[in-house]
Amino acid sequence: QVQLVESGGGLVQAGGSLRLSCAASGGIFSIDHMGWYRQSPGKQRELAATITTDGRTNYADSVKGRFIISRDNAKNTVYLQMNSLKPEDTAVYYCNANIRIRIWVPSYDYWGQGTQVTVSS
Repeated sequence: QVQLVESGGGLVQAGGSLRLSCAASGGIFSIDHMGWYRQSPGKQRELAATITTDGRTNYADSVKGRFIISRDNAKNTVYLQMNSLKPEDTAVYYCNANIRIRIWVPSYDYWGQGTQVTVSS
């Protein structure tokens, strides 16, 4: 059974940094794109950053220049380095991965359980 396990959230002061990690496990044949999304109270979940298998990245305008997404394909792990954090970055951050569990079957999006990031002013 596929699982995405996130770690690295917490409380940080404005201007500080945090690094999130998300490891995928459980009968994986291949992983296509991976990414991080976030959801603040009362708001819809929004994209923060995504990365393809070959390392192409995409960022929300609100995090460009401050966040860096990367992945280790050998470890089925995606990272989000968050720098110059602002109070408006406060949210639950969710890991996402598009995973195929066997050859010749469709791939599906899987989600982690979420990790809280709180930035104090």
